[in-house]
Amino acid sequence: MRVEGALALWGLLSCTACFSPPADFTFINGAEPQTLDPAIATGVPENRIISSLFEGLTTRHPETLEPLPGMAESWDVSDDGHVYTFRIREDARWSNGEPFTAHDFVYSWRRALTPETAAQYSYQLWYIKNAEKFNAGEISDFSEVGVRALDDRTLEVTLENPTPYFVSLTSFYTLFPVHRGTVERWGDEWIKPEHIVTNGPFLLRDWRLRHEIYLVKNPRYWDAENVALRSVRVLPSENANTAFNLYEKGTADWHGSMPAHLTDLLLERPDVHVAPYLGTYFVRVNVTRPPLDDPRVRLALFQSVRREDIVRYITRGGEVPAYTFTPPMHGYEPPEAPGYDPEEARRLLAEAGYPGGRGLRKLVYLYNTLEGHRDIAEVLQQQWKENLGVDIELLNQEWKVYLNSQRNLEYDLSRSGWIGDYVDPNTFLDMFVTGGGNNATGWSNEEYDALIARAARTDDHAERMRIFRRAERILVMDGPPVIPLYYYVVRWMYPPYVRGAPPNLLGELFLKNIWIEKEGV
Repeated sequence: MRVEGALALWGLLSCTACFSPPADFTFINGAEPQTLDPAIATGVPENRIISSLFEGLTTRHPETLEPLPGMAESWDVSDDGHVYTFRIREDARWSNGEPFTAHDFVYSWRRALTPETAAQYSYQLWYIKNAEKFNAGEISDFSEVGVRALDDRTLEVTLENPTPYFVSLTSFYTLFPVHRGTVERWGDEWIKPEHIVTNGPFLLRDWRLRHEIYLVKNPRYWDAENVALRSVRVLPSENANTAFNLYEKGTADWHGSMPAHLTDLLLERPDVHVAPYLGTYFVRVNVTRPPLDDPRVRLALFQSVRREDIVRYITRGGEVPAYTFTPPMHGYEPPEAPGYDPEEARRLLAEAGYPGGRGLRKLVYLYNTLEGHRDIAEVLQQQWKENLGVDIELLNQEWKVYLNSQRNLEYDLSRSGWIGDYVDPNTFLDMFVTGGGNNATGWSNEEYDALIARAARTDDHAERMRIFRRAERILVMDGPPVIPLYYYVVRWMYPPYVRGAPPNLLGELFLKNIWIEKEGV
């Protein structure tokens, strides 16, 4: 990678025995990212870094999330809503100086859809004509997939059906471009700092596992003159108290959470920013393992959790108890779902052959490292024992191991969270179709699959919402593979000198838009 100016100085300083230089902005990112490959990533910690290193056809307004021009300076949509024509900006460059072209998207989307890539989020591209068939291996000729470069500056995308949120999807990381020469030369190691080539507002200068990620401004980014931060430090921390102490000592300028035991005090502070968040905290149920393959057992677990205790005594930040998977959003009201009913739960468990929990093996509850997750796990453990007589063993794993265990169905019950990728019920509901990359429960329901597919073919908004309600009713009533616990709220902490970081419905932090208003920066 070519290094210029101040970056060369940083290159001299970068060594394992040295400390990083101060950065304009430091934030705490939670878990160590599993990967920085846009086609492979699935988590929030990964998204915050990847969305700073890469840019899709569009970006998002930091507050309203409205799609804004990114690598595409403009786009047109055919009258029937099937064909999108994006015009790639002429001044777009990769970080190594090579011109950026429409062919880069064709390569990257083909890579994400290639079965061998094993991209869990590949279904975000299935809106494109024949993309699902290519992803499933039913066709092998990529020219049959509805994406092609008409020339270096023009990308044409043909969809299976009109998809009102498709432009918003182009700012989601699975659809980000990657540099073909780098990927093909370095294989799995292409994301290392010494190899990676990017096209976003920042460059990956250093990545020291479990210590920090260091980003610097990309001078070749098309909108570099409007990127205020010259450097960013990203600190991993899965311990809420440690993370909070780093923030309180001024080591970090932004923290996306707070210790539960301090919530009541902290909510009164002017540096705490609370806002609605399109996300759900829930429990996945592995339906492939007995006794959880019995819908009555799953529904009994669902109905024996008193969510109000969790939000009142554990999270305490204004979260809302959840009995449906999709949070309410403009134009969509989730269906009615089973409520807290321990008597009915005991009846269901007895009907399944486990009266009072007798004969039921101990179930293992998996959660990733974080104090709040452990506290919630202990509440669930207690409630399931009290209400059903079910014994729960708690199993803690660090983020990467936890994700692999969940993906490989190596669990009974697993703590989970899901944040919308765009503002539409589909971003919550399409993940549970049969074989979906992020399903990770083994659950399958033909009627549910058909409804989600039907919603994708429907361009009448009111009818789509009715279809989604019918589908979600199946998800939470028919032996649910998920046990929703609460809807998230944004609880960010940052001082007044951090500007341009308004909380938004998707909880996304846009480093490109942040600037610092204090002396010396």
